[in-house]
This record gives sequence, C-alpha cells and structure tokens, in this order.
Amino acid sequence: MVHEQEESSPVYAIVRAGGRQEKVSVDDVLNIDRVSDEAGSTVTWEPLLVVDDGKVISEATELNGYQVTAEVIGEAKGPKIDMLKYKNKTGYKKRLGHRQKYTRVRVTGIAAK
Repeated sequence: MVHEQEESSPVYAIVRAGGRQEKVSVDDVLNIDRVSDEAGSTVTWEPLLVVDDGKVISEATELNGYQVTAEVIGEAKGPKIDMLKYKNKTGYKKRLGHRQKYTRVRVTGIAAK
C-alpha cells in the first residue's frame, strides 16, 4: 500500500512593486522598477492579497499583519527598444533607443508581523 503525501498549497502574495502588481512566493527572483537600494539590502512590501494554505486574505485589517520581504540581488537591464521617426519627402529621419534599468530581487519571506 503506497501512501502519497499531500502537498501543502504554496503561500503567495500579490504586492505592488514599482508601479505594477506582482505575484510573489518565497525564493522567487523578479525584476522590479529600479530602487536605490544596494545589493544585499532588504526591501519590504505591504501585500494587497495573501493566499495561505488555500485561505485567501484580502481584507485590509487582516493584511496589516502580513509583510513581504525581499533581498536586493543587483541591477539588470531590459531588452533594447529601437525607435525610428520618419517623415516622408522631407528628409527627416531620427533614430532613438532605450533600455530600461531594473532591480533584481529575491523574495525571502511572506509572514505575519
């Protein structure tokens, strides 16, 4: 007779990081809009929603007890975006480029304060 272990549902949270909402769980590595913290420092977020063992927590009074912490790994760059402005019959041509800078973070914990 083989007994299967039940997998516990992963704990994850929705946080607002850098103007966007991100779904994070422990040990996730993600790129967020640049923050001025150095590599090795800690960033904390207030979650907008927490799912803990299948229980969804979205009320503001209950969320005040939760905190998401992440460690800054370093900087990263996004893909190069090339832009070209052109107007017909006038000889106007302009090339532009942009490469967004991000901060890489690793989520270290989702816990009650």
